[in-house]
Amino acid sequence: MTSPLAPTRWFRDFGRPPRILGLDVARALAILGMAAAHVGELRPFAWGDPSTWTDLVNGRSSILFALLAGVSIALMTGRSTLPAPERMPTLRLNLVGRGAAIFLIGLALEMLNTPIAVILTLYGLLYVAVIPFLRWRAWQLLLAAGVLALVAPAALALLSALALEPYGAGLGFALYGVYPLTAWLAFVLGGLALGRLHVERLRTAVVALAVGVLLAVIGYGLGAVGQAAGVGGDDGGIGSGDGGFGFGSGWDAYPAALAGLDPLRSVLSAFFGVEPHSGGTAEILGSGGFALAVVALCLLLSRPLRWVFLPLAALGSMPLTAYTVHVVSIVVLVGPGGFVQSTAFWLLTAIALVVAATLWSILFGRGPLERLVGRAAQAMASVPVDRRGASADTERHDPATPVITGHRLDP
Repeated sequence: MTSPLAPTRWFRDFGRPPRILGLDVARALAILGMAAAHVGELRPFAWGDPSTWTDLVNGRSSILFALLAGVSIALMTGRSTLPAPERMPTLRLNLVGRGAAIFLIGLALEMLNTPIAVILTLYGLLYVAVIPFLRWRAWQLLLAAGVLALVAPAALALLSALALEPYGAGLGFALYGVYPLTAWLAFVLGGLALGRLHVERLRTAVVALAVGVLLAVIGYGLGAVGQAAGVGGDDGGIGSGDGGFGFGSGWDAYPAALAGLDPLRSVLSAFFGVEPHSGGTAEILGSGGFALAVVALCLLLSRPLRWVFLPLAALGSMPLTAYTVHVVSIVVLVGPGGFVQSTAFWLLTAIALVVAATLWSILFGRGPLERLVGRAAQAMASVPVDRRGASADTERHDPATPVITGHRLDP
């Protein structure tokens, strides 16, 4: 039974170091932004029309989510200190367990048949894909993220054109779908680097803000150039097609089919692609910089505005649960296969999520799905679990270990 003093203690202690309140606030904005992109009434963005500025949540919220996932992985694998080699086997299994649990939750949400492009299946894959980079230094992570951003979209577009736009479940899931793995791995690696650079420090937040603004200017500038030149359209040049030239065709038909695809235009579109979910270089730089600036602002503003941000931080401490509740609520209120587009519905969803998360955090601490994922990770890594559900190894090495994109809370 919860002590009557628990709410008082929560308001006093929640968000205090070693927990990083600004990261929780940024996660909450990512969740609310994705919900707005799913159910809100959004009009195409135009600088001269403030009523369209809500379209900023489209695509950028999920990128913010991915960047924060990288920060969380850094926090739970040593923060600014690279994990020791002897810890790596446990950490690898821990991440595999987390990734598997998140992937399965994503599959369950997809089975509900909503119009939402559920991102959790990709997240599960990313938790495994990031394993080889855990002992990389921050500059190496930033270099890898930069190479992925600058080279991968064009390389994938060229490969797709040369292969006559191949298709398949694996290609659609990992390379050419709504969430191309190369682009999203760049965001996670960038977040991992940010987490290694003492993200809790004021100086880091200030530098991150400046870098984020610079990247956004460069990325959206490239996108504007591409649009003016007639390249960098909605698909960014890296969408898959119908699989080429059919049964009976062969090398004789290849040159004509290749000429019809215009590989050069595909490469240019991939580089200058800036539209949400295009996976283009311009989008990775622009929207990635936007997400980095949002994280930095949350880190800076959460210091003087702690009391104001506490409800948002509570929501951000259980993002997996909040995301799942949001998707399930559409099915419950509208029905399987149903679709809702209403700003009023989004506002009610946002209020309900913030209130429910705050009450849950006060009364119970970690979100239920965050606990589930944590236990799956511990089971995979065979780490002893104490009576509170915290792993002994995690408690010893990092008292603020995050789950999917949030820290553990023991109020």
